[in-house]
Amino acid sequence: MKLTLTGATGFVGVNLKRYLNKILTIQSLSRTELNESNPEMLNGSKAIVHLAGKAHDLKKVSSPDAYYEVNHELTKKLYDSFLKSDASIFIFISSVKAAADKVEGILTENEVPVPETHYGKSKFMAEQYITNQPLPPGKSYFILRPCMIHGEGNKGNLNLLYQIIRKGIPYPLGAFDNKRSFLSVENLCFVIQELILQRDIPSGIYNVADDEPLSTNEVVTILSASLNKKPRLWHIPANLIRFIANVGDKLLLPLNTERLDKLTESYVVSNDKLRKALNKQLPLSSKEGLKITALSFLKS
Repeated sequence: MKLTLTGATGFVGVNLKRYLNKILTIQSLSRTELNESNPEMLNGSKAIVHLAGKAHDLKKVSSPDAYYEVNHELTKKLYDSFLKSDASIFIFISSVKAAADKVEGILTENEVPVPETHYGKSKFMAEQYITNQPLPPGKSYFILRPCMIHGEGNKGNLNLLYQIIRKGIPYPLGAFDNKRSFLSVENLCFVIQELILQRDIPSGIYNVADDEPLSTNEVVTILSASLNKKPRLWHIPANLIRFIANVGDKLLLPLNTERLDKLTESYVVSNDKLRKALNKQLPLSSKEGLKITALSFLKS
């Protein structure tokens, strides 16, 4: 069985190739090939997994057009080729940011999307294009909206938090009570595998998250345990922290209100629709997945 994969050299792509190599022959498409995609390139593949995209730019230096050219236009080209090819499954890796940048309560697929960033808007535009095309008989599409993905090879915010803990620096925001959904890359790979192997899952949009959200304090505790350290959580009054952040806005300090909100906000994502469709349990619990990620930081 053959799989065509874009974004094979990225964090998720490397993990997915390793996960699926035993059961699938994987053909990788480069950015150039993706830009010139045609149906013949996809023939012989059972499924296409489209991981390639422009990630959210935390430094805010990217041109807005770059998001739409990569996340929207290239997805359109590839999906058009899929519709004309003999492949039967198209899996597009979108993002929860296509639905919402902030979440009140729990994010489900029923939420009316209101993306606020060019990253989220470009992903949502690609989703709309896919859902609006007539789907030929025998073909399926799956739009996956993962939340924060972590695992071996990840260089994001969890790695930064791990390095802070490793250096013995206390986490000063222990007074804030938040919950965030995370996604182990192994659970994401499992989901993609099941969507390819199972034959009766309906096309549509699916949130992808580990089963249980975690507080940042729980994350600090798990990362500390991986280093055989006691968690150093400072419970400085939240009002004082917010006052310092307001001062940071005026004096351009590292801690400002925007950064504080990002560090302490809740973002809980429901995976109920996906779990019911798969009719299987995810391999890893939230805490188990995070422990594996912490151990991979230790080895790197």
